[in-house]
Amino acid sequence: MVILLNRRCFLVLILLTSFSCFSVRFCFGQDRITLSTPVKDSETLLCSNGMFRFGFFTPLNSTTRLRYVGIWYDKVQVQTVVWVANKDTPINDTSGLVSISEDGNLMVTDGRSRLIWSTNITVPVATNDTSVQLMDNGNLRLQDHSKILWESFKHPYNSFLPVMTIGTNNKTGENLKLTSWRSYTDPSTGNYTAGISLSTFPQLLIWKSNVPVWRSGPWNGQIFIGLPDSISLLFLDGFNVSNANQGTFLISYATDSFMHHFNLDPDGALYMRSWNTSTRAWTVDAIIPSTTCDAYNRCGPFASCGLQEVPPCKCVKGYVPRNSTEWNRGIFTNECVRRVPLKCNVSTGGGGKGDRFFKMQKMKLPANVEKSVANEKDCPKVCLDNCSCTAYAYDRGIGCMLWSGSLVDMQSLLGSGIDLYIRVSHSEFKTHSKRTVMVTASVLGIVFVAAVCVLLACRKFKRRPAPEENRSAELLFQRMEDLTSGNESASNQVKLKDLPLFEFEVLATSTDNFSLINKLGQGGFGPVYKGILPNGQEVAVKRLSRASGQGLEELLNEVVVISKLQHRNLVKLLGCCIEGEERLLVYEYMSKKSLDAYLFDPMKQNILDWKTRFNIMEGICRGLLYLHRDSRLKIIHRDLKASNILLDDDLNPKISDFGLARVFRANEDEANTTRVVGTYGYMSPEYAMEGFFSEKSDVFSLGVIFLEIISGKKNSHKEDNNLNLLAYAWKLWNDGEAASLADPTVFDECFEKEFTKCIQIGLLCVQEVASDRPNVSTMIWMLTTENTNLPEPKQPAFIATRRVFEAESSGQSSQKVSINDVSLTAVTGR
Repeated sequence: MVILLNRRCFLVLILLTSFSCFSVRFCFGQDRITLSTPVKDSETLLCSNGMFRFGFFTPLNSTTRLRYVGIWYDKVQVQTVVWVANKDTPINDTSGLVSISEDGNLMVTDGRSRLIWSTNITVPVATNDTSVQLMDNGNLRLQDHSKILWESFKHPYNSFLPVMTIGTNNKTGENLKLTSWRSYTDPSTGNYTAGISLSTFPQLLIWKSNVPVWRSGPWNGQIFIGLPDSISLLFLDGFNVSNANQGTFLISYATDSFMHHFNLDPDGALYMRSWNTSTRAWTVDAIIPSTTCDAYNRCGPFASCGLQEVPPCKCVKGYVPRNSTEWNRGIFTNECVRRVPLKCNVSTGGGGKGDRFFKMQKMKLPANVEKSVANEKDCPKVCLDNCSCTAYAYDRGIGCMLWSGSLVDMQSLLGSGIDLYIRVSHSEFKTHSKRTVMVTASVLGIVFVAAVCVLLACRKFKRRPAPEENRSAELLFQRMEDLTSGNESASNQVKLKDLPLFEFEVLATSTDNFSLINKLGQGGFGPVYKGILPNGQEVAVKRLSRASGQGLEELLNEVVVISKLQHRNLVKLLGCCIEGEERLLVYEYMSKKSLDAYLFDPMKQNILDWKTRFNIMEGICRGLLYLHRDSRLKIIHRDLKASNILLDDDLNPKISDFGLARVFRANEDEANTTRVVGTYGYMSPEYAMEGFFSEKSDVFSLGVIFLEIISGKKNSHKEDNNLNLLAYAWKLWNDGEAASLADPTVFDECFEKEFTKCIQIGLLCVQEVASDRPNVSTMIWMLTTENTNLPEPKQPAFIATRRVFEAESSGQSSQKVSINDVSLTAVTGR
């Protein structure tokens, strides 16, 4: 009898559990709504890849309990809503319901069955095949028999996601714009919109209550003229643009990584954000507008705004401020007025032969442009022949552009922009010529007197030392020759003085004055920026941080080391810059950035399949073998880690950051230092504890990288029993479960033996005693041979710090690692 009752209770429990799972969607993780399965306020849809969630929400930090229906990121800790349905009609309680109506529309109703929001389209009567699905890209789609009836991507709100399209399409009548929230806690319709305007030429605009507050300048087929170089590159590299020149202009992301989005904030700024897995927060990659000069018509008609100007507003050539006193005080309410009238003969249509053009370089072109069919040669004549024409410009991607009347929203840019020709009276140049003659005569007189004084001074005083930058350059080459002497014959020496020395101004311009938007990352040496040289070559510019504790010595060390090296798995140094206190290195640009950006980002891990990861491990080994054995110099890197492995377009690895590298003499195998520098977790025990470093200390670091590549986890990552990666790998090895260390995103049973072998090689590299570790040539043989009869690894060295941080090469270079800060912990696998 008791057994029978227990069975009945068990059956009742199963039925209750099944009913609960059927009604609560979290049990199944369903991604769709059907006629029979609506979504209540307590339920949500989750797309199949777990990226986005759909349901009811209350805005973060809201003081009300109003409920909205929307889509948000599910895998981030900060509430990030990307679409809202009932933005202007919230529900006051938790009685809301999302369902498919009998007429086939998606609708939101409250507890009294009142209609709150609907897709409101004319569709056939709903069938059993009518459903609403939350797609992996964040698109909410209403469909019937696989036919798309409605989708949220065609009705964007404040966010622009990858795969989504914004723009205008005259064929479909679509004009897809972004609209801001009213405030950060109120999703109702805000004051700002952002989208594409097709007046004459396609332009990006942000409006406030339909009044422009920012514009990008016209599209020339590649970029928007008027955007800074750093933001223009986003459209060259990061977006697909469709321009049919017939009223259709569409923009979409070129990436399929969904942890990126544009967001039009309530303050009217357009932010491009990407998720940073390290800081677990959104990183701002770009802001539009980004400066005060970006504001629409900041300085009024016939004035240009320049960040390098004080004050920033300045009348263009031929114009003066109506009230110069207010301008000098920084008040820009008065327009600029023409100083001398134009000579255009309106009565006879003579074309104003007396007028000329003043050239303004690197300009954001004025608003209200008109198009002309004239070619580049005839463009200025067309403007002169039109008495109302006040300026012209020519771009090969657009053609001849003309302006009539006032010139508004002009800006002087640093690295981008094109030439703008302002129409002025011929007398402006005459006045200028007279002044030029007078100034030239004065300058010549001063130069003559100065030359006489210099000659007299040279007789009296000894020759003064060279400027700091010249001494630094001389020291650079002397240091290079000193470090390389004795390691190779004179006939084989590289002509080190052929290494290009860049001017600081060129590098500053190429990186848009080291803009945060161009920042690629932060290394031990300092920040690294993407730049474009005047010849169009993309480069990575590493700038010494004055707070890094490193100086000329570390820069010279890196230049000496890397300038002597040529290998496909080593990053190439293109030149350097030493001017005053500035220390910069210029490298080839690696488009895929660093290895850690893929390994430890859940959204990018699948880009590195097992074959790619294996090739990366082999490539790092070959680069390190070249450093240790095959190059003219024997070099110990001393700071090998995943962030110092860069990837090219084909995901081939290249070792970088040689600021801490040491050059060994031909007969040296080991060295000792009292200044231990590097990154905790990658340093070998003999180096961290005693300051001894050799080839085997690099091998230890390489072993850590191997285990990180295989597992997709950092060495600092803690597993069960609070074990770090090395300890956890050792435990699994002893348990006979080594293959379970492999990253689930790449694991395949057909590669299980290869996984196990690579883990074994990694464990051999991180053994505590340096002499037990293989050299790099042996590692390459182990990797490439099919022989699985490899030595059994001994217990690794488990190094941990009491403080959880990475001692980057820059930040710790001036400090000696204390034994109290580092401990060896023996962990025995069971």
